[in-house]
Amino acid sequence: MSNDNRPLADLMRPNTIDEVLGQTALLGENGLVRRMVENQKLSNLILWGPPGCGKTTIARALANSVDMDFVPMSAVFSGTADIKKAVEAAKLRKQIGRGTLLFIDEIHRFNKTQQDTLLPYLEDGTVVFIGATTENPSFNLNNALLSRCHVGVLEPLCTDDLIELMNRTEKFTGKKLPLDTAARAHLAQMADGDARFLLNTLEYLLNANFKKDLSPDELDSAIQKRAPLSDKTGDEHYNLISAVHKSLRASDTDAALYWVARMMTGGQDPMYIFRRLTRFAMEDVGLADPNAIQMAIATWNAYERMGSPEGDIALAELVVYLGTAPKSNRLDKAIHAAYAAAIETGSLMPPKNILNAPTRMMKNMGYGAGYVYEPDTESGFSGQNCFPEKMGRRTFYTPVERGFEREIKKRLDYWNNLREKINKKSE
Repeated sequence: MSNDNRPLADLMRPNTIDEVLGQTALLGENGLVRRMVENQKLSNLILWGPPGCGKTTIARALANSVDMDFVPMSAVFSGTADIKKAVEAAKLRKQIGRGTLLFIDEIHRFNKTQQDTLLPYLEDGTVVFIGATTENPSFNLNNALLSRCHVGVLEPLCTDDLIELMNRTEKFTGKKLPLDTAARAHLAQMADGDARFLLNTLEYLLNANFKKDLSPDELDSAIQKRAPLSDKTGDEHYNLISAVHKSLRASDTDAALYWVARMMTGGQDPMYIFRRLTRFAMEDVGLADPNAIQMAIATWNAYERMGSPEGDIALAELVVYLGTAPKSNRLDKAIHAAYAAAIETGSLMPPKNILNAPTRMMKNMGYGAGYVYEPDTESGFSGQNCFPEKMGRRTFYTPVERGFEREIKKRLDYWNNLREKINKKSE
């Protein structure tokens, strides 16, 4: 290991794509980046992936592999003036036959105007542009910029890749890591696919002068444990809540518990989770189990009163209840159909038979005429019309043959049959 004072992660950064760990979809045979290098012709590229997966490393290795000048920039600290300055320098290099790879980290931090500033230089080939982002490009980058770039999706490094990185670290530094076999595997899992976190941790361990190899528990005591990735507002946030929702809908209770635990250990606000679970109780369970909404509100209140960790049991109770409940989205469909009909039909008056007539004039106008008081009928059902006369009767709610909706369907079928008999008699 040299006397260079740079961080270990920078010292060990690969120089070519052949040295980069993982990302076989991009770097393997016929991969997008591999083909660029083999053809010695780079295209504008957006690298999208989680922290520590190798976005900057791949960009640097690409520049080395095709012998281009690498110009790094961060969208957090740079602006339009910095872009123009970098481009002017690139124009001078181009005059002497040197190409420029302009790398902008956190490209999603640039606003529309800043992103648009890049467009002419991408089109005329002044620079080859590579942008790195942890956010979904389709949500955070302009269509004009995206249309001029390929998008390469990077995955977190797998455990085998991280173990290999530990081996490379020992070879590079000439030192043995103070970890037993179980602790090495434990640290790889703790890194959660993030090579930068792993290298920073390894650098600390190599410099800490431990007297013996650490066990997994001793490793936890020696370093701060890394929380699972959950950015609370970005892509990972929505990915995890989507996983919760879809697992519950599939009645996979164990998977739902796992994804909720991922969100909680990642620092997600429990109130957000309870809000989404309450929504699930209404939208996806509905009247197939009318108790679901009551359970959602009750467990939500219990958590607010108890807090964590005691309230975590209430959260688990709700997840298990919703996962095992019969599912029906017919209420959701019914209200949307009713809204659509309300917009379509406009301001039609209710039929006069179900309108009150508190004044003589309203009675003379026919308000309340023909109204039947249901409790006075033999069956407790009159079958009278309650839709606007110009609209006709429509069906919005059609329950499924599951859970409590099976009973509701029996009631509706009974009333519909009775309504048909009453209408036939009146014809």
